[in-house]
Amino acid sequence: MMLTDTSDFPALGRLNKYPQNPLQSLSLDSAPNHRPFIKHSNPAMAACARRTAITAAPEMVVRHIRPLPIKSLHVNRPGKGGGRVVLRSRRLVIEAAAAVPRGEEEKDEIKKSGEKPALLCSYDREAVADGNGEEVGRKVEVLVAAVATVVLGVGNRVLYKLALIPLKQYPFFLAQLATFGYVIVYFTILYLRYHAGKVTNEMLSLPKSPLVAIGLLEALAAASGMAAGAILSGPAIPVLSQSFLVWQLVLSSIFLGKKYQLNQLFGCFLVAVGVIITVASGSGTGSLLEAGIFWSILMTISFLLQAADTVLKEIIFVDAAKRLQGGTLDLFVVNSYGSAYQAIFIGLLLPFLSNLWGIPFCQLLNYLKDGAACFLNTGTMIKGCDGAPLLPLLFVLVNMGYNISLLHLLKVSSAVVSCLASTLTVPISVYLFTLPLPYLGVSSSLPPGFIAGAAILVLGLLVYVGTPLLNSSSSSSSSSSSSSSKPSMVS
Repeated sequence: MMLTDTSDFPALGRLNKYPQNPLQSLSLDSAPNHRPFIKHSNPAMAACARRTAITAAPEMVVRHIRPLPIKSLHVNRPGKGGGRVVLRSRRLVIEAAAAVPRGEEEKDEIKKSGEKPALLCSYDREAVADGNGEEVGRKVEVLVAAVATVVLGVGNRVLYKLALIPLKQYPFFLAQLATFGYVIVYFTILYLRYHAGKVTNEMLSLPKSPLVAIGLLEALAAASGMAAGAILSGPAIPVLSQSFLVWQLVLSSIFLGKKYQLNQLFGCFLVAVGVIITVASGSGTGSLLEAGIFWSILMTISFLLQAADTVLKEIIFVDAAKRLQGGTLDLFVVNSYGSAYQAIFIGLLLPFLSNLWGIPFCQLLNYLKDGAACFLNTGTMIKGCDGAPLLPLLFVLVNMGYNISLLHLLKVSSAVVSCLASTLTVPISVYLFTLPLPYLGVSSSLPPGFIAGAAILVLGLLVYVGTPLLNSSSSSSSSSSSSSSKPSMVS
């Protein structure tokens, strides 16, 4: 630490009023037998200290500290003990303590005992407040993103069923519209954000191989899910879909090194059980065995691929933060390129996928034309497309918003949290389908186990989220002066 100038700290000049002060203005020439050292009054800050060399100088100020208004200057002179100078401002607290003169015998005893002199620390009050504020802000951001994801997810499920009323003969067209049409929309948004300065050249220059892997995983997941979904029926798909959460936990532990507490694992288990009870109750039994074990395994593999896709996206965001030196990767970079590569792989799989939907590949072009005409509700030959284009367009907009919101939630939290938010949309959607929605006709009735399943699901979410929040709040109060507010050394 260089002690040089008092122009920024005029109050320090008043130190010279105390000629008997052991620090003697912290000048080694004026106090040759004193060994000045610095100590912070807060014991929790002791860990941050280190030995500080003080060079001879007529006056002093701490270098590398921004000029801050000094509120008061206190000089304690406890008689035969060491002297202490405390500089306080609204922003910064610096405390200096000087040892009393020590003889050679005392110095030898100190060396033998291994006693370490006190040191200098600066403690930024606003940094502590900012650190706590950032933590609260992050939790609020995650909560808002989760709520938005749930709302849009419920709207996505409901509007998908409504969109299939006019497009009941063209569900494959709607699927391909989401695959290929979104590429144009996402890249348009990416272009606008690039020219607005939200997306930088560094973001666009990041490695594209993980994004290629995302496109491949999504295409394979769609193909295997369509193949198995054409055979499976009843409660099989919602039951098997809970393997998605299990795969998320396993892959996050393996590739992200995350360690989950028992309450989090138990909460995820309750969520899965709640969904199974909510959706599968009253739907009949034995469908898993009736369809055959192969198709059940294929559907499970489909959810494995989807889980790998979301965990890979989380890895991309973590790696990008390192490459961008603390910056965050714009989610439209991931959305745009991931959707583009998915469209490429889906295009290669179109002959296989069209046959799964009962559409010969040679007739696929005519099928897509008819689907587009029904989507727009144009043409005299198109019948039974009442509700188009309003319902399909609403679904497309909400589905796009849901995908963006889901990726944003994954970015600010984790793949598991995004999965839990998505899972919560299931019982809410089941309940909404019991309401008199337009175009649906007679409302469906609640499954017998809906209340019990929904209660278990919500309990699982509370168990997963509640205990970590309680732990973090209790630990933050004990570590606010040490770990969470790491004070910087003054040098």
